[in-house]
Amino acid sequence: VQLQASGGGLVQAGGSLRLSCAASGRTFSNYHVGWFRQAPGKEREFVAAISRTGDSSSYYADSVKGRFAISRDNAKNTVYLQMSSLKSEDTAVYSCAATTYGTRWYLSWYLSSSYGYWGQGTLVTVSS
Repeated sequence: VQLQASGGGLVQAGGSLRLSCAASGRTFSNYHVGWFRQAPGKEREFVAAISRTGDSSSYYADSVKGRFAISRDNAKNTVYLQMSSLKSEDTAVYSCAATTYGTRWYLSWYLSSSYGYWGQGTLVTVSS
């Protein structure tokens, strides 16, 4: 599966953005999908993840819980990350990733190594 992330940009603190992760090539509903981010000089970190269609499980990093929401539209082969109440510390390159892992994904959704397919990143800059 090929992934294309988009929707990044410059936003003021307190504002909102919606990122999109569009997939092509395979049946996207069979894939678990995660969002990760990497700020300058920092390690990549988990942001949010959503299970493949069927059980609708979603997970969030503590730092974004209550502010970000992940969702998917399988008819459009797209996963979204709605980001609200943005803070300067949310500034990073955001990347989406996908995997067809089975039940072990439910123990490792926060690990980048659990995902075998990655899209290019989209830059989010939050100005204070």
